[in-house]
Amino acid sequence: MLRLSLAALLITPVALPISAPALAAAPVHLPTRFSVVVEGHGPDVILIPGLSSTRDVWAATAADLRGRYRVHMVQLKGFGEPAGANASGPVLRPFVDDLATYIRANRLKQPAVIGHSMGGLAALMLGTGHPGVASRIMVVDSLAFIGPLFGAADVAAVTPRAGAMRAMMLARPGQTTPDFTLKPDCPGAEPVPSGEATMTNSALGACLVGYGGRVSDPRVVAQAMFDDMVTDMRGEVGRIQVPLTVLHAGPRDGDYGKLYTASYAGKVGVKLVGIPGSAHFIMQDQPRQFAEQVSAFLR
Repeated sequence: MLRLSLAALLITPVALPISAPALAAAPVHLPTRFSVVVEGHGPDVILIPGLSSTRDVWAATAADLRGRYRVHMVQLKGFGEPAGANASGPVLRPFVDDLATYIRANRLKQPAVIGHSMGGLAALMLGTGHPGVASRIMVVDSLAFIGPLFGAADVAAVTPRAGAMRAMMLARPGQTTPDFTLKPDCPGAEPVPSGEATMTNSALGACLVGYGGRVSDPRVVAQAMFDDMVTDMRGEVGRIQVPLTVLHAGPRDGDYGKLYTASYAGKVGVKLVGIPGSAHFIMQDQPRQFAEQVSAFLR
């Protein structure tokens, strides 16, 4: 599990169509950093995908929840759609601030927030930077600081590598604007490609990882990856005043579980849950266990 490193950061699921009645009323605040699809009725739940992922990573979760909750599936612009305001400059912090504005302007009543990987880090940033906005937070396989996966103890130590990785991604030959009209073709029957098992051990997850890479703007991926790597929330998580649940791949007593225990040591009462048999995409790798955890989190 400690081999997740960058692979654990580069998250990429996608587009299984979700059909259900959307809300009749359009949002009052139209976000600039992300798009959103709203389905269902009931208490508000916000789902945030990770790096290079579209909202469709949450297809099964949304289908399960929308009969009892109003589900807001956000998608960072540049992942599966044109980059817009995310085409240049910082990505992660402006996204979090825009999400807080969306919640307040549309008068959502302290939604539950669930974020995967970089989306989980964004959820932590929402909880510390905008107290009182969320009622509870679930982080899915995201450390409060990714530096230890790169052997870095702090932001200063990881910044040179983060900058080099961003430059390398932007300099890759043949990078073009993605074809955002592409649709996923994920029959669920293909084997997991070797080398991708650090991110997912399911056929569906592997298909979604490949699709997400094809429909993400490399400029947004590179900058969002940099923002993620140089954000250290370990000293901030103690300020989160709402229930915090953190799911991670592998058993609680494994090396990866111990890494999570250290990462979230600053938050009294944090609920850390290991998911044996899963890689990074817990939603696809262990869907039953994941659904059970989400149900318990929302009760």
